[in-house]
Amino acid sequence: MEEERSKQLERLLEISLELSSTLNLKDLLGKIVRLAAELTDTEASSILLLDRRTKTLYFEAATGVKADSLLGIPVPLEGSIAGKVVQEGKPVIVEEVRAEPQFYSLVDTLTRFQTRSILGVPLKVKDTVIGVLEVLNKRKGEPFNEEDVKLLEILAAQAAVAIENARLFQQSDFISDLIHELRTPLTSIIGYSKLMLDHEFDPATKRRFLETINREATRLSGLVNDFLDLVRLESGRAKINKKPVQLRQLLEECVAIMRPQADSRKIKIKLTIPPLLPLVPADEDRLRRVVLNLLSNAIKFNRDVGQVEIKVELAEVWVKVSVSDTGIGILPEEIPHIFEKFYRGHAEGEVPGSGLGLSIARQIVEAHGGKIWVESTPGQGSTFTFTIPLKESPQ
Repeated sequence: MEEERSKQLERLLEISLELSSTLNLKDLLGKIVRLAAELTDTEASSILLLDRRTKTLYFEAATGVKADSLLGIPVPLEGSIAGKVVQEGKPVIVEEVRAEPQFYSLVDTLTRFQTRSILGVPLKVKDTVIGVLEVLNKRKGEPFNEEDVKLLEILAAQAAVAIENARLFQQSDFISDLIHELRTPLTSIIGYSKLMLDHEFDPATKRRFLETINREATRLSGLVNDFLDLVRLESGRAKINKKPVQLRQLLEECVAIMRPQADSRKIKIKLTIPPLLPLVPADEDRLRRVVLNLLSNAIKFNRDVGQVEIKVELAEVWVKVSVSDTGIGILPEEIPHIFEKFYRGHAEGEVPGSGLGLSIARQIVEAHGGKIWVESTPGQGSTFTFTIPLKESPQ
C-alpha cells in the first residue's frame, strides 16, 4: 500500500511537470482529461468551463466519447451534477446517476454514452470556481473512494492554475498579434502623410496618396472595432438582445448585400430554406454579422463562376444554417485553427480583412447557446455550419 502511494505521488509530480509544459489551452485540456481518467481508472472524463455571463457550463474536453459530439454542449448550473459542484464548491460523488434528480441526462442522449456513476471536483483559482473536472464509471464497477477524491482534487488544483496561465498567455499573445496587425496600416498612414508634408506632388499623385491613407485608416478603424467587439463578447460585457427573428428575411437581406460582390466574379448564390420556418430567438444584428461574415468568406475564397449555397435545416430544438462554397478549401491541418484570432491560413496572396471575423462569429453563436464548425475538402470547397437553439434556454 505504501509503495502504491509512493508511485501515485511520483506520478502526480510527473503530471505537474506535464501540465506546466504547454500553454496551448486545447492541448492542455486534452492532457488533463486523459490524466484524470488514468489516475482514477475510469471509462471517461471531461472538463466543463464556466461562462459567467450566461451562468452556464460548457464541455471543453473529454475522453471516452467522440469529442465533437460533446464539445460546446451547454449544461445549466441548476439541475445538473456539475452545476452542484460549482455551486457548492466541493467534490460531489453520485454512485447511481439514474436515481439522482440533478443528473443531466441530455448529455448521455446526445453522446450515446451511458453514465452510471460520477465524481466531480471544482476547478478553483484563488477560491473562484472556473469549471468542473469529472470522471465517469470506475472500470471494475467499484464505487468511488476517498483516494479517488484526493487524487482528482490534487489534479484539479494543478489543472486550474495551468488553465488560467494558458488563458493569460492567449490574451498576451492576442495583444501581440493585435499590435502587429495595427502596425501595418499605421506605417502606411504615417509614411504617405509624411511624404505629402515633405514634398510637393501633382494633384493625381496627391489623390492617390490620400486614397491610400483613407483606405488604411478605414482598415485601422475596422481592426479596432473588431478587436473591441471580440473583447466584449469574450468577457461577457456585450449584451445579447434576443427577440423573435424572421430568419428567411435576414438571410435574404444578407444575400442582397453580398450579391454585387458575387456578381462581379459571376458567383451564383443559392438559398435553400424550408417553407415553414419558425421565428428564431436571437440578437438580429449579431446574427446578421455571423451570416455576412460566412457569406463574405464564401465569396472571397471561391473561384470565379463558382457557387455559394445557404441551406437551412430544422431539428427538434435547433435551427442549422450552412454556408457552402466551391472554392479553394481548407487544409486539414488548418481546420483546428480556423476560428482562432488573426488566423488566415495559407491562401495564396494577401487576404483582406481583420482576421477576427470567424472568432467573432464563434463568440456570437456560442453566446446564443449554439455551435459553429467547418468541414472542407482542399480544392473542392468548404461548408461552415452553425446552430441556434429554438428555445431561449436550451436544457
